[in-house]
Amino acid sequence: MGDHDRMQTRFLGIPELAEVPPVAVVVDVMRAFTVAAWAFAQGAEKIVLAESLDEALALKARHPDWVALKDGAPAPGFDAVNSPALLRSVDLAGRTVVQKTTAGTVGALAVKEASLVLCAAFVVAEATARLLRTRAGDGVTFVVTGEDGRADEDLACAQYIARRAAGTGTDAAEFLLRAGASRAASELARGVRQGAHPDDVALCLELDRFPLRHGGDLGGLAHDPAPVRRALGRLTVAGRPRRRRLARGPRPARPTANDFVSDWGRGVPACLQEGVAELRRGCLRDRG
Repeated sequence: MGDHDRMQTRFLGIPELAEVPPVAVVVDVMRAFTVAAWAFAQGAEKIVLAESLDEALALKARHPDWVALKDGAPAPGFDAVNSPALLRSVDLAGRTVVQKTTAGTVGALAVKEASLVLCAAFVVAEATARLLRTRAGDGVTFVVTGEDGRADEDLACAQYIARRAAGTGTDAAEFLLRAGASRAASELARGVRQGAHPDDVALCLELDRFPLRHGGDLGGLAHDPAPVRRALGRLTVAGRPRRRRLARGPRPARPTANDFVSDWGRGVPACLQEGVAELRRGCLRDRG
């Protein structure tokens, strides 16, 4: 466990999660949460994390207009693969995306009961760090999803975010170099992994591609730095729905990929619905 100023941090693989942490940052650089950020940038309204391929297909069958996405090669019943480069040309305006990946979605579902869950990658690194600074008194667990916690691209990203959250003037170059030299980057570059595009590695290493502009305080995380309004959100806790107020900002005009404010760097909620975790645009999950 490291001590970053006031913020106690630890870095764990999915198998090492013995209990639900109060604040969890789930990191999957190559490629789940880079893809998720791109999905929102392409207009997706929400992302639903499925626990299995069968569950993803069942959701798709019940909701034919949803976009089902998976790791690996294209497969019957799925509309897309887990590639940011292949997704960047897809119009997802107003669509719901069902995502099932090998590591990232598994890690997010493992900590879905945490009071605050952030899904992170280099493309939303600073956005994630900014939000963590508002929670400096809380212990933060970084879930390093790849290779049972040994994936260097995920660990490098987690360590970079932790240092930025501590207010340290950290040069990103060494962390990006580590990620670029990782096993995952090598396999993607050599075409070992199916469902990949030659540009995937470069897109996964785009630092802060999707920045967050802070609207004031924790309750003011918004698309624009303007006064926030309060809105009702719906959570399902232990099988029982309850209502509570969740912060969200004024609805902006549809952003482009260059200026999109990524929900994945804002503490996207992992709300239970239909047995899966649902990640919804504009909703901050914070039960603490």
